[in-house]
Amino acid sequence: MLRPSSHHTFAFRTPNSRFFLSQRLRSQRFTSSQTAIPPPPPSRSFRRVLFLSSISLASISLGIYLATLPQINTLTALLRSPSTPSSLAYLPPTERATQIENLITNHPLVQRLRSDPEWTESRPHLRMPSVMQQHSLTASTLMGDTKIPVPPIMFTKGDKGEELIAISYLGADLCGHVGIIHGGMMATMLDEGLARCCFAALPSKVGVTARLEIDFRRPTKCEGFVVLKARTQRVEGRKAWVKGRVEVMPTGEGEAMRKEGKGEVAPYDKRGEVLVEAEGLFVEPKWAKVSGLRLVN
Repeated sequence: MLRPSSHHTFAFRTPNSRFFLSQRLRSQRFTSSQTAIPPPPPSRSFRRVLFLSSISLASISLGIYLATLPQINTLTALLRSPSTPSSLAYLPPTERATQIENLITNHPLVQRLRSDPEWTESRPHLRMPSVMQQHSLTASTLMGDTKIPVPPIMFTKGDKGEELIAISYLGADLCGHVGIIHGGMMATMLDEGLARCCFAALPSKVGVTARLEIDFRRPTKCEGFVVLKARTQRVEGRKAWVKGRVEVMPTGEGEAMRKEGKGEVAPYDKRGEVLVEAEGLFVEPKWAKVSGLRLVN
């Protein structure tokens, strides 16, 4: 029989009852000590903040994409369109620019490239909308009667980004030392020229500079014509390796192109002297395929 104890608990009178009870209590204490206490569930306020943050981030990303989509489509249509006579036409604004334009377009190198069906002529800076052009370094900031008087003429070989040739005139306001074109200007020319050479070889036809190595061979004199030549070496997926150089534009046979005097065009009278050499690695960004942006020369 059971009887109440002084502490209001029950005790067994059988001989083994206390032993079994103590063993049971000890087993319960051991089990409780071995059982891990589960962490408390996240509070409702934390889950709400996390949910709202995710929604905000997704909304901002979508808003940025939708806001830039019209510009992307405009740029895509612009740069994918082939060169036309209207996009190649250029009316020089000054007498000096007119003289330089005539010397370039009538040069034997330009005439030879125009007559070769493997080469396609273009003037990318003339195809750029004015809204974009005014913020472009090479199409606006560096253009001018005493800088780059006329937009460079470019020729590309094939439709897979094989080779590129660009002819430019560099004025006196692009100098670092007196009479010598700034090295940063030459680097800018090579960066843009090598990149344009390989764009057509990339899957989405657009790339950014990952590495550019430049060797300056000789000083580049101002007030003269130069030729940039680039060739794509190899392409691996989204990567393209390109080599190029800037050299003196050779004068045509029998041409009296050099003139002395202030304000007169003074092109080089040397033949193909190498001024700067470069090689670069260009990579198509991952967002190019998502945005649908395709860039061609």
